[in-house]
Amino acid sequence: MNLDHVFVCGNPALDFAATLRARRTARFEMFAAPDRLDAWYGESGIVDSVSPARQADVARATTVREAVYQLITDRRLGSAFDDEALAVVNDAARRAPAAPQLTHSGRWTTATQREALSTVARHAVELLSGPDVPLLKECGNPECTRVYIDRSRGSRRQWCGMESCGNKIKAAAYRARRKTAVSSSG
Repeated sequence: MNLDHVFVCGNPALDFAATLRARRTARFEMFAAPDRLDAWYGESGIVDSVSPARQADVARATTVREAVYQLITDRRLGSAFDDEALAVVNDAARRAPAAPQLTHSGRWTTATQREALSTVARHAVELLSGPDVPLLKECGNPECTRVYIDRSRGSRRQWCGMESCGNKIKAAAYRARRKTAVSSSG
């Protein structure tokens, strides 16, 4: 499994929820070590630098991540929010977020682990209470469990991303069609 973080979902909270990949099958954990959580915060653009994570920070982040995923799923399916997940996300969002600062070279955001996590939780609150809720879709790849915002024309997007899932599914379908064509002609 690829260890690079992927940002194809259209919102940092959705990308954060997608850090547990293949939830229905292999369940690949992207936050397997504290430095992977640090890397996600930086690569996502949430912060420019973050205090080094400890294992407790990873545990806290994965708890919030699972609550965010639960709330996303609830909203996408039109269900009532899970009260426990709601409490977890609201508790994280209630804390001070990462605060950007203006420097001589531009914007720079330094954060503690809790500030970075609060920023992600606040993105989840804004997303799940905002106008993009009807645009939430789950990837059409049966092995992928990413939820993304479909802003495509006609809401016809099927994959979280072409590189990560769309090309794989299209290539597999092409191979299956070729195999069927060869079998029926031979």
